[in-house]
Amino acid sequence: MKMVTAIVKPFKLDDIREELAKIGVQGMTISDVMGCGRQQGKSDADSVNPEDVSFLPKTRIEIAIKDNEVEGVIKAIQDAAATGRIGDGKIFVNDLSHVVRIRTGESDADAL
Repeated sequence: MKMVTAIVKPFKLDDIREELAKIGVQGMTISDVMGCGRQQGKSDADSVNPEDVSFLPKTRIEIAIKDNEVEGVIKAIQDAAATGRIGDGKIFVNDLSHVVRIRTGESDADAL
């Protein structure tokens, strides 16, 4: 099992959700976050001054999936989130060692 975490531009969320639905992804957690990376909190038109770093609004998407779904999820997010401009975001994939569905007690892949 894997946890896919994507940090993306907020206006791309609906596009990403639609692409994930097409491949059968039903559950995800969405958070509004702030951050900066290479973009340093600047738009393409701004100059980059290392002393003037600000945080930009981003959306964090977390999806717990089975191992065989990873590549499809990554491709769907990448295709839907890409604008070709700085700040499109990143996708992280981490192992999940154990998952439990609270309501039923199902665990691991059955809980997904």
